[in-house]
Amino acid sequence: MFNMFFLFVCLFFVFCCFSMFLVGLTGGIASGKSTVSSQLKELGCPVIDADVVARKVVEPQSPAYRLIVQHFGRDILLDNGEIDRQKLGQMIFSNPEKRRLLNSITHPEIHKEMFRQILLYFIKGYRYVILDVPLLFETRRLTRFLTHTVVVYCDPATQLSRLMHRDDLSQEEAEQRIAAQMPLKEKRGLASHVIENSGSREDTHRQVLRLHTKLEDSMEFLVVRAVAVAAVAGLGGLFLYTVRLLVS
Repeated sequence: MFNMFFLFVCLFFVFCCFSMFLVGLTGGIASGKSTVSSQLKELGCPVIDADVVARKVVEPQSPAYRLIVQHFGRDILLDNGEIDRQKLGQMIFSNPEKRRLLNSITHPEIHKEMFRQILLYFIKGYRYVILDVPLLFETRRLTRFLTHTVVVYCDPATQLSRLMHRDDLSQEEAEQRIAAQMPLKEKRGLASHVIENSGSREDTHRQVLRLHTKLEDSMEFLVVRAVAVAAVAGLGGLFLYTVRLLVS
């Protein structure tokens, strides 16, 4: 029964992808991705923030929360019962085995919640959804589903200066954090769209407006929306009928 449900979810997601499109938004530390994401939201774009989802799926008493506490102990909890993300991060930073364990717990829940939100936007009739994912090109788990990818880029000197100022870091500390990520130049080469964020906020906003216009004018997947809805509705009826047979 679980396998049938999983198949139903996967097929539904495929139908969603055919009748709307997904846009991946990424960047690097202190490159300005959050600024661009906020500007897109202000323009009415539907944005799903992977970091927000990641925090949501580990809220107290959630399935992922219980598994994390079970495997990592109650020492990682704050006084209010929430997971101390900083302490947990320090625990897995130099321990690849624990990092893999944590990822195996959280990633399925994160993807499930992101797909749920995509489905809600699909039902509401949106033509596209933006997925704000910091490690989009590092993990590559979602890139196969994306029609467009957007990288928020800034030059190395600007990135270093912003990070030092924002997080009150020394130059050495900031350089270490930047070096721990995939270089922005490499991400830029993988993206279909680039927002150059080395200059003023106004210049960045003009680029965001141009991107927004391109996405809004795109009609790539809207033609088959009605067909997809009808097909999914029929599949849903078949699925529910099968479940009744199994549980009766």
